Amino acid sequence: MSTTIDLTLIGKSGCHLCDEARVTVNAVVGAFRAEYTGVARHIQVNLVEHDILVDEELWNKYSEEVPVLLINGKVHNYWRIDPERLRGALDEFVR
Repeated sequence: MSTTIDLTLIGKSGCHLCDEARVTVNAVVGAFRAEYTGVARHIQVNLVEHDILVDEELWNKYSEEVPVLLINGKVHNYWRIDPERLRGALDEFVR
């Protein structure tokens, strides 16, 4: 059985919190992949970024909350991404 974790980072250019979120998410995902490569090959993590400045629907929905991180389409965190909380959420897919 294969499991896909879809992470969506919604932000905007010129946003320092968005830049920090990108660094945090990439670090956590990188550590997660490194730990589980070969052990949990059935788990695939996809990361996509969207800029609210070029997407009116996302602007209307999230303009006051960026950055926003979605896991499989559900809001996981916004404004500041907590690395421990994100790692815990990813680890839940392995259990």
